[in-house]
Amino acid sequence: MTEFLILMKSELMATALIFILLFIKMGGGMKNGLLLQVIQVLLLVNFITGFFFNKEGNLFGNMFHTSALIAFQKNILNLGVYLIALLNADWLKKTDHLPEFFILMLSALLGMFFMVSSGNLLIFYLSLELSSIPVAAMANFDLHKKNAAEGAMKMILSSAFSSGILLFGISLLYGAMGTISFAEIPQHLDSSPLQVTAFIFIFSAFAFKLSIVPFHLWAADVYEGSPVATASFLSVVSKGAAAFIFITILYKVFQPMQELWYNLLVTVSVLTMLLGNLFALRQQNIKRFLAFSSIAQVAFIVLGISSNDHIGITSVVYFVLVYVFSNLSAFGVASVIAEHSGKENIDDYKGLSKTNPFLGWSLTLALFSLAGIPPTAGFFGKLFLLTAAAAKASYWLIIVAALNMVISLYYYLRVVRAIFIDNNEMPIKKIQADRSAELGLVICSVGILLTGIVSWIYDFIQSLH
Repeated sequence: MTEFLILMKSELMATALIFILLFIKMGGGMKNGLLLQVIQVLLLVNFITGFFFNKEGNLFGNMFHTSALIAFQKNILNLGVYLIALLNADWLKKTDHLPEFFILMLSALLGMFFMVSSGNLLIFYLSLELSSIPVAAMANFDLHKKNAAEGAMKMILSSAFSSGILLFGISLLYGAMGTISFAEIPQHLDSSPLQVTAFIFIFSAFAFKLSIVPFHLWAADVYEGSPVATASFLSVVSKGAAAFIFITILYKVFQPMQELWYNLLVTVSVLTMLLGNLFALRQQNIKRFLAFSSIAQVAFIVLGISSNDHIGITSVVYFVLVYVFSNLSAFGVASVIAEHSGKENIDDYKGLSKTNPFLGWSLTLALFSLAGIPPTAGFFGKLFLLTAAAAKASYWLIIVAALNMVISLYYYLRVVRAIFIDNNEMPIKKIQADRSAELGLVICSVGILLTGIVSWIYDFIQSLH
């Protein structure tokens, strides 16, 4: 029993938080301000607990597996959820359904935990569904906005198609080999046409979850219509969980097909970074801008995964940690500004540094990290990913990635120019953000700097496997 509680600590904590919020909702009478503080404290306790009592083991006949590295991956997701609760405090305090929003978010997080610990394709599929369906409801949380309903509908339909494709791929794989266990599948792989077809279907489902081209078309509309809290959850926590299990699926389950999926990863990473960057150049809405930015960032994660070694695993986990601080900081500033001024276009950010220097510098630091400018952590994150990819001697791929970093530098600096250089006849007025949001921006900014400068963080991740 003790081993069960320790191995499923993260899942049990998330379940306990869901039940606590359900009891609070049924009890009623707690105002949003106090309730949000309670939720923030609970999420902080959940994050701190994630560092203790971690051990490796299996449950339910190897259907569930955990280790020190998996526990750390789950805690990165916990950190993301905690920061979202801080950074979006201005919007969360005004919503009429605060407990429901976090019940949905924690339910999706619970699904991601099971997904990362999956030991066979059945529990992987069920946990993927649990991590996706609540997010569709979160996307339509602003019920009075027309584009919110449109974005949520696009996500539901896209999720349904991707789930169908995944389930069909799993059924083909089971039909070809008679097993869905991660440990047994590699022994039966012989790259037959049926197995290759099954793999392509499963790969396509991951491509949707990660917004990899050509399965990216849903992202921008969903991000634009969703509340910023939902968009940031989709961009960071959801993609982080998908990247973690993607490594397991490729490195352990489909390892005998390494040559096939390496070529596939290289192809889609080049297309993803190119299209993501080109479309980001044209965006005016800050949420659509960050949507295409996140698509381009995923391309670098895919590059790191293609290395098929321990360096690739370490670099991907490190980059996701950096990405949590960088992208959530950018979304946090967008959330504060949208909530207090109703403005979401990049042109509205002109002169932001003069009226709101704290917000301006926080967003600038986040954009520098996303662009990979030293000494921010984003520079080291991309450096490690490119180093991992270079291990396969794909130097032309590194050149393509470097050129795309130059393109991304242009559109990130376009926002920085608007903040510090361009003049605005009607600038955004002085904003008094919630203290929680300010704390979240400080944590993200410190994380962006320290995660890059403090070298032992990368070494610690490497020591976990």
